[in-house]
Amino acid sequence: MRSSRPRRGAGRGAVPTRRGAGTMGSWTSRARVPTPELNPRETLDLSRLPPELLLLVLSHVPPRALLLHCRRVCRAWRALVDGQALWLMVLARDRSAAGRTLLTLARRCLPPAREDRPCPLGQFCLRGPLGRNLISNPCGQEGLRKWMVQHGGDGWVVEKNMKPVPGAPSQTCFVTSFSWCRKKQVVDLEEKGLWPELLDSGGVEIAISDWWGARHDSGCRYRLLVKLLDAHQNVLDKFSAVPDPIEQWNNNIYLQVSHVFSNIRRGVRFVSFEHWGQDTQFWAGHYGARVTNSSVIVQVCQS
Repeated sequence: MRSSRPRRGAGRGAVPTRRGAGTMGSWTSRARVPTPELNPRETLDLSRLPPELLLLVLSHVPPRALLLHCRRVCRAWRALVDGQALWLMVLARDRSAAGRTLLTLARRCLPPAREDRPCPLGQFCLRGPLGRNLISNPCGQEGLRKWMVQHGGDGWVVEKNMKPVPGAPSQTCFVTSFSWCRKKQVVDLEEKGLWPELLDSGGVEIAISDWWGARHDSGCRYRLLVKLLDAHQNVLDKFSAVPDPIEQWNNNIYLQVSHVFSNIRRGVRFVSFEHWGQDTQFWAGHYGARVTNSSVIVQVCQS
């Protein structure tokens, strides 16, 4: 009787198989069909896509990656990233009422396309200037950084709030002294991502706000001046507030001053935000007005 033991040389993985009728105990190796290796360049070559599909794919890429990386791939990709169609697709992804309003406004006030000038929507989408505070370091969380200051008396310092201020990104504040202390910041609206045609469209407004308060044991005075400036720093509009002083023994009160610039005149490119404070007791140290959570917010007009 023939042995069913595999013949010498039969490799691991060999399986028995019949070699025709009446043949028993014969072995053969299972052949492995080689899998062709995939070429990453071929599988990921997006340049082979039709332009409309490539635009759709790129519209899912974050704006920073589009501008810093995708734009450098080749001339064709640079043309797409610099063009209007891609960024309008990015804006169209926001299907909320506010998103649809913004898309309509952007279509209406985009400048004519030019090969030597990228579409301003790229920087707009990257920086996201609408609806956020454009004032840097609004609560003193970075000391006096980004502010032009004029020290009066013992000058400005930063302290913790004695009472929480609603919505503030940091519960710290700038504190004044016994003589008027002045502080100013100028917001460059174009640098923040807002292009001239959008600012001149009549479709946006500028809301400003400031919080000021006092120590319980010392009264204080406060003033605010906000100016809208053109490219040459000429004043096109302004808002000022000189509230009544806060009296001594005030329970650490905080008050808010706010205003909305609507019907903005053509040519606005900067917002100058400036405020002053001092105490009413004229004590050495820092017992004056406590200012915090200053804000400049550009938003689409509600009406």
